[in-house]
Amino acid sequence: MTTENKPVRVRFAPSPTGMLHIGGARTAIYNWAFARATGGTFVLRIEDTDPERSTEENTQIILRALRWMGLNWDEGPEVGGPCGPYFQTQRTDTYEAALAKLIEAGEAYPCFCSKETLDAKRAEAEQTQGGYAGYDRTCRSIPREEAEARIAAGEPHVWRLAVPEGHGPVEFEDAVYGHMSFPIDVMDDMILRRTDGTFTYNFAVVCDDVNMGITHVIRGDDHLSNTPRQVLIYEALGAEVPLFAHLSMILGADGKKLSKRHGATNVEEYRDRGYLPEALVNFLALLGWSLDGETTIIPPAELCRRFSLDRITKKHSIFDEKKLDWMDGVYIRDMGAEAWVAAAKPWLAQTNIDGSNVADGITVVPTPTKEEQQAAAAVTRVPGEGVDADAWQACLADVDDDTEFYQAMYPLVAERLARMDEIPAKLAFLFWGDSVVLDEKSVQKVLLKEGARADEALAICRAVLSNDDNPWDAEALQELCRAAGEEAGLKPKLLFQPLRVAVAGNMVSPPLFEAMMLMDPADVVARIDGVVAKVFGEGDGASDGAAAADAVS
Repeated sequence: MTTENKPVRVRFAPSPTGMLHIGGARTAIYNWAFARATGGTFVLRIEDTDPERSTEENTQIILRALRWMGLNWDEGPEVGGPCGPYFQTQRTDTYEAALAKLIEAGEAYPCFCSKETLDAKRAEAEQTQGGYAGYDRTCRSIPREEAEARIAAGEPHVWRLAVPEGHGPVEFEDAVYGHMSFPIDVMDDMILRRTDGTFTYNFAVVCDDVNMGITHVIRGDDHLSNTPRQVLIYEALGAEVPLFAHLSMILGADGKKLSKRHGATNVEEYRDRGYLPEALVNFLALLGWSLDGETTIIPPAELCRRFSLDRITKKHSIFDEKKLDWMDGVYIRDMGAEAWVAAAKPWLAQTNIDGSNVADGITVVPTPTKEEQQAAAAVTRVPGEGVDADAWQACLADVDDDTEFYQAMYPLVAERLARMDEIPAKLAFLFWGDSVVLDEKSVQKVLLKEGARADEALAICRAVLSNDDNPWDAEALQELCRAAGEEAGLKPKLLFQPLRVAVAGNMVSPPLFEAMMLMDPADVVARIDGVVAKVFGEGDGASDGAAAADAVS
């Protein structure tokens, strides 16, 4: 039976030496989607053989990231399955059995050459022969009885694969690169088990894939150089070689390999920055694969129906965070208020914290420079971090207890959000009560602009908003203010911009009248009064520009 007509079994096999990075996440997505599209099995295997760097904490971080993205596995840690255990450190007996099979068949032999001897041979070859061509097979000709006696005497040794003499080029099929062929003369007799008894990566991974029945190996092309060596091990074990699919690299905007200098690189950083898991999965899936070359929004469920290996490209992909922001915004706009509140709960609670903790009264804050804004945007702000635990739990509970109030915020920002972490900055003003934090630039450009008649505009709007006979309805109040402004000769922009600054603190805000519907009318009026007093002075609100500037400063 060939790989093509076997039930698909794929695996994602991360090393728990750190967090789940973007490249690994994409590999996991492709394996998961391919399994789902073909009705196959997605296996999660933890390659924890690096004793110094592999930790249980890192394992949990990886599992948590996969769960957050919705990449459920069919076999593996916390799930179990017929091919366990799913940690390499617990599978040593299977490697021992495979090595014993190779030894018995004469496919592996002990090598007693010391590291010093091998290093000396390498140095000599590089000086006299134009380069090192690999292990010279010195120990391959040692008679079996002699080798067994030396082993019994306790002589240190490794076990090497006996690459068949006369073997032609190493060939295999790759779903991305097509038919691959490597000359056999670059394949020396590789080590399978080291002197200390540990097994090498290439041997262990082949043993695992054989014993777990893996039919397709989908992984990064940094493993492409390992593949011909692994094919030789498959052949020695008498096992069928799976179909490989090697994925091209993900590059930063500068065309270099994606790294920390490009910003966030692991999955949980993107989670903490407020990206939706569905959007991140969609985005990463398109870094090297496409449905038809045109479709950009492919929800995970659709990806699981339509994914195929033949649409993977060899071309390196560019990680464009602006495109990710755009895509995340599309998902936010399409998710609806109920789902938005559920997904945005931590950021809505943080919005409550931020808004409720502003100083009482009217304060003016400097407008951040472009550099300061970029620096702030580069810092991942985790909701609830550094917040009093009781206050944080109270704000989280408030989101659950007053869902209608929070759902009403959704239409205010749905068209304006790229990520959830933008919510506090856009909506904190709803929680200010009768206080206002004024942006200095907005004060100067809107309230103190010469000839703007901002004080008059605020007086007109206050009269409408404080009239109890007027319904507290966004459309009705806006029309009443507009009519009063037209009667006074004020165009809508000159009328509403001062009101926006007085209520929201900034000349850029969500739809103003719709936002005011979520506020106490008394607080709205109090904010207007406080801003008039702060900016234009006490009394009837009339003052010259110099006095106003002094008041603000």
